[in-house]
Amino acid sequence: MRLLLATLLLAFVVGIQAQWYMFPVEAAQGAGDMWHAYSDMKEANWKNSDKYFHARGNYDAAQRGPGGKWVAELISDARENWQGNSGRGHEDSAADQVANRWGQEGNDPNHFRPAGLPDKY
Repeated sequence: MRLLLATLLLAFVVGIQAQWYMFPVEAAQGAGDMWHAYSDMKEANWKNSDKYFHARGNYDAAQRGPGGKWVAELISDARENWQGNSGRGHEDSAADQVANRWGQEGNDPNHFRPAGLPDKY
């Protein structure tokens, strides 16, 4: 019985440490996902697609795990704080944050997909 309990405890501790080990990897991959969505948004240059790409970048990053979700929140909050403080539209920034949170929570980014956006995106 003690051996079984010790084995379960060891597996639990190793599992927790493995998750912490992966946090920076997930964060780096999540930052890459955010950059990819931003690059796609610039390339697509599609009217009313901003919210879709916000949701998609955050969704992809958050799917990486806790590190990806953390970096998605960090990047999104920093960008929206900068945009809101630069006088570029508090209302638009608030709407972007809705799309950001939508993706971070694991909801389908296609909810914000504009009609006619090429399937490539």
